[in-house]
Amino acid sequence: MATRSGRGRSGGREAEVDPFYDMLFNMLIAFVFCFIIALLAMNPKALKTGDIPAKAEYIVTVSWPDMNPNDIDTWVQDPGGNLVWFRAREAGMMHLDRDDRGLSNDTIVVNGQKIINPINQEVVTLRGIAPGEYTVNAHYYDTKDGQPVNVTVSVLKVNPRAEIAYYGQATIARKGDEATLVRFTLLPDGSVGSVNTLPRTLVQRM
Repeated sequence: MATRSGRGRSGGREAEVDPFYDMLFNMLIAFVFCFIIALLAMNPKALKTGDIPAKAEYIVTVSWPDMNPNDIDTWVQDPGGNLVWFRAREAGMMHLDRDDRGLSNDTIVVNGQKIINPINQEVVTLRGIAPGEYTVNAHYYDTKDGQPVNVTVSVLKVNPRAEIAYYGQATIARKGDEATLVRFTLLPDGSVGSVNTLPRTLVQRM
């Protein structure tokens, strides 16, 4: 009887302890999972190599009217003579986020239905400060309707807070034309020293 009683107490303790250890083990797994997610969130490169770094100093955005079918290309030159454009999407500390070709690459088919992204926009990020002059040009690469295109440019300073350094517009008359949207000078402290729109050809440097 004593032996059976002892086994009964032992079995009772195991029944009480096992769920507790299970709970601790599950909490440990949840903690490790959350820790890994936090690390990946702090380091996006761990998710996918080749991603644009989350930290940028300046963002240059070139856009033209929604649903416009024409192809406008962005060209940016840094103080060292590096050029970023659709065939050289990384140069120096600059990166072209997307080559937007008007409506040509803005349509996908999902479940037999055509979905169109109406936004025409190209974005270049400056991932570091190289003092000197930057030139931002727009090139009327191809046309679907033969019409002039109104192009908008914005230069956004990201750090230490978001601040518009320049905003402007230009009209490009015909296919093959090139327009200098803005030329701005970065100082060693990362601020903009001067801005102008004096024409400067970049496309012929292909």
